[in-house]
Amino acid sequence: MNNRQTKKKHGLSTTAIHAGHKSDVQTGSLTTPIYQTSTFVFSSVEEGARRFAGVEAGYVYSRLGNPTVQVLEEKVAALEKAEAGLAFASGMAAVSSVLMALVQTGDHILGTKGLYGCTYGLLNLMKDRFHVDYTLCDMTDEDAIRAKLRPTTRVIYVETPINPTMKLVDLQLVAKVAKEAGAYVVVDNTFLSPYLQRPIEHGCDLVIHSATKYIGGHGDVIAGIAVGPKPILDTIRMTTLKDMGGILAPFDAYLLIRGLKTLGVRMERHCENGMRVAEFLHHHPKVAAVYYPGLRHFSQHNLACRQMDGFGGILSFELKGGLESGIRMMNHVQLCKRAVSLGDVDSLIQHPASMTHSVIPPEERAEMGITDGLIRLSVGIEDVEDIIDDLDMALSQA
Repeated sequence: MNNRQTKKKHGLSTTAIHAGHKSDVQTGSLTTPIYQTSTFVFSSVEEGARRFAGVEAGYVYSRLGNPTVQVLEEKVAALEKAEAGLAFASGMAAVSSVLMALVQTGDHILGTKGLYGCTYGLLNLMKDRFHVDYTLCDMTDEDAIRAKLRPTTRVIYVETPINPTMKLVDLQLVAKVAKEAGAYVVVDNTFLSPYLQRPIEHGCDLVIHSATKYIGGHGDVIAGIAVGPKPILDTIRMTTLKDMGGILAPFDAYLLIRGLKTLGVRMERHCENGMRVAEFLHHHPKVAAVYYPGLRHFSQHNLACRQMDGFGGILSFELKGGLESGIRMMNHVQLCKRAVSLGDVDSLIQHPASMTHSVIPPEERAEMGITDGLIRLSVGIEDVEDIIDDLDMALSQA
């Protein structure tokens, strides 16, 4: 028998269940314990000094690291094929901590048009108070990206698919341009989860998730995750995470670990239902347009097939009657819930212009492709016939 055994690489679902878990020798606990503690005891003054100095591994204080939270960080890092992970109290805590760690006064951030409303608000805050400038760009064209770069550009910040227009960004293209410019590429991968898209495999540097969405999957926790090179994540941990304090609680980490165990089966169902609903809406006489990467007529369908392992459960659509028809339709759904957020097992429907993107001025929303009549639907994992029946009934009132 050959003594040299190569460790087999596991699939994504196996990784989501087993990565990061440490066996509890004393109790044999199958699930990761909740280490609900604020601080940790040192065996001696010398041990405490070594841990504070960073020369000895170990826990000091839960704002700096916690065993339950660490399991979550290692799981998501393994799924994204990253060196390390870092958990936060919310998706926006992750976005703000990462960006604040990567830039300084006088730097420039280049972002995709159509950014999530709160990310847009953060960029304006950083510009007004800390003189970190930003530009939004349609990143579908290499020349357009290069034209917006500056010598001070430190970060290219990407959402793909873009919320809520579902436009895609070619990650390999952006990574190539950023590398030449000496800028980091930070990708918000919330819409797809690591089960369907892994930006680091395409040359990007850091990945951010609002773990509230698909990673948690059940609408019962607010959290954020960032993954990437360990030296960068270590710096963020000991600066903007530690000093700004947007840490994740151990119990919330436990909920996310539990949610990750069903990520694979949930994402398969989200994709299956998403495609069926998109096809139904595409053929409905009252629907003017459907934006879903899985539809063959979607303008970037080939790119979606190249860089995504599935098309996800999010889509947007417009009704022929415009905003008023959309309002009537949304007010008549019964199974689908009128709520922001996405990635839950429940189907959620919302109006971006008056809800998630209301902070963005109307003229800028129009440039992003966010019309007043656009509706976003996060397709859940209910029986798809029931989702379609609910939408059909509501559309009859539009």
